[in-house]
Amino acid sequence: MFRETSFFDPQDLPQVKYEMLRQGQHDALPISWVAAGFGFSRPAFYKAQRDFTREGLAGLLPKRRGPKGGYKLTPEIVAFAEQTRVLNPSLRMPELLRQLQKKFALQVHRRSLERALVVAKKKQSPR
Repeated sequence: MFRETSFFDPQDLPQVKYEMLRQGQHDALPISWVAAGFGFSRPAFYKAQRDFTREGLAGLLPKRRGPKGGYKLTPEIVAFAEQTRVLNPSLRMPELLRQLQKKFALQVHRRSLERALVVAKKKQSPR
């Protein structure tokens, strides 16, 4: 199919998955054959089918792998840092980091904490 016309791009993963799902739905062929014909396994076919059913075409886009957010700076820790800064506005970042380490036994990079506080402040401010 991808060799017959220039419209189909074999490097376009969402398009390949969509065509695989379409062929799997309309042809009376075993799913394992359809999946193999597009270079996928049977479980990959069913995962693409679930993703497409749940999210539409966006579900076929590649997902970012790995952690999706910070794991050290929980909302509780960020709230503590914000509260500490409210109570003591002249508190410098190195001292705030020492307090976090003392209270939570947590070592955080200065820049990570700064970014987390900026994000928290943006969430609080009305638009």
